[in-house]
Amino acid sequence: MRFLKTYIEISNICNLQCTFCPVVERDKKILSTDQFRKILKEVLPHTEQICLHLMGEPLAHPDFEEILQICNEEKAVVHLTTNGTFLSKFGFDVFFNATCIRQINFSLHSFKDNFPDKDIRPYLYDILQFSKEALIQRPELYINYRLWNLPSVTGDKVENQSIIDNITEFFQVSINERVDARLNKSKNLIGRIYFHFDTKFEWPSFGDPIRSEHGFCHALSQQIGIHADGTVVPCCFDKEAGIPLGNVLEQSFEEVLGSERLQKIRNGFLQHKLVEDLCQRCTYISRFDKKLRVIPSI
Repeated sequence: MRFLKTYIEISNICNLQCTFCPVVERDKKILSTDQFRKILKEVLPHTEQICLHLMGEPLAHPDFEEILQICNEEKAVVHLTTNGTFLSKFGFDVFFNATCIRQINFSLHSFKDNFPDKDIRPYLYDILQFSKEALIQRPELYINYRLWNLPSVTGDKVENQSIIDNITEFFQVSINERVDARLNKSKNLIGRIYFHFDTKFEWPSFGDPIRSEHGFCHALSQQIGIHADGTVVPCCFDKEAGIPLGNVLEQSFEEVLGSERLQKIRNGFLQHKLVEDLCQRCTYISRFDKKLRVIPSI
């Protein structure tokens, strides 16, 4: 079994609280570097990419630089998602020398959620200076400026124009900022730097009404997640481990992949059946409804 992405949550602690992310109710946890190395070694044969989060801010990990060193040593391909507020505490070379990093996503929608009355320019400046230097030092590095706050209903407005204007002015380029995230999520800015737009969505909860018992999801085919306490979950939306599949700090990753529950969920998705209660309540899964087809009766 091999995945496109494996989310390894090195910490579930974040310095911000955004409208995009729900509150984490689990106990606060941080993976030690020894625990991370163990997990990474077991996961790498089964994945193409490692994402150093599920919840939490990865740059807040007290041993973040050592985490990157381990990824380098193990030749992992890393995608890093950050709100960018801790970027200035590291020298840029920490990231440029970490050849394991293939892509960095900056969640720009986080700033106004937490500091609505503050000038956003100092926050953006660090990220933009980093990006400008990356064009020279690491031109192969993909950088996404995420604005995942667009309304799901046409007509509602979200004020991102000042962010877009500051960024395009810095790079002295222009783009058509009128982007419908349902049609075109990505907009190239310069080099391998992109704006990435998306609509708001709800994280699934057991308190939500059941949406359907039928559906398709990429969980357990393209992705799998591991929480900071070692609990394995089907996807990056299972923030509270509502569907625990095992624990890689107590058993091998291979054992988890062979579990009856995991196989049942995975086979259910392939047959467009949602066997888990949480999946039946997930509204994000509706994005894959176009993949549904009639399954013949046996």
